[in-house]
Amino acid sequence: MPEIIRFLAEPTWQTIYMVTGSTLFSVILGFPVGVLLCATSPDGLNPKPSLNNVIGRVVNVFRSFPFIILMILLFPLSRLVVGTSIGTTATIVPLSVAAAPFVARIIESALKEVDPGAIQAARVMGSTDAQIIRYVMIPEAMPALVAGITLTIINIIGYSAMAGAIGGGGLGDLAIRYGYQRFRMDVMTGAVLVILIMVELVQFTGTKLADSMIRGR
Repeated sequence: MPEIIRFLAEPTWQTIYMVTGSTLFSVILGFPVGVLLCATSPDGLNPKPSLNNVIGRVVNVFRSFPFIILMILLFPLSRLVVGTSIGTTATIVPLSVAAAPFVARIIESALKEVDPGAIQAARVMGSTDAQIIRYVMIPEAMPALVAGITLTIINIIGYSAMAGAIGGGGLGDLAIRYGYQRFRMDVMTGAVLVILIMVELVQFTGTKLADSMIRGR
């Protein structure tokens, strides 16, 4: 047992590091895109069908790429940003880019669920589009946003495991190199269990937080 713990310790922290960094940057990239998609939709605050269609198609293209292929295609970007295309830090770049379109759609969907009556009331009071988004739509959509970000984190955990197949480090790399290739089923099982525990903790925390926000209204 101590040997397995020794094997799992560093890859677990690598995975947590990758997931945390990727979640942060994917939200930074995807949040404004999601807001723009919502605002420019046919029933949005500032309808612009042509712009909405272009942005939506770009988002869909990036969402359709299998992560492994996207990671390989983004090796040059990783090398430009962090100086290398291999390793835990380098993997944050493709993870962020892969998750950002998912975040954008989540933000768009959550904002569209806001009660139109609240938006209309704010508009009657003279609020600008930016003020309506900031002070009405985002606060009202917060439980759905939290639930959506929770799903994003879970997806990124899965992506990070796949990244181990091509030098990304973390639990996926451990499961492949030390578990599968060296026939260490105990190591592979341990890595899978840690990933499952991470997913359960994230889901439990996200659900509790979203529920508390709904009850607090």
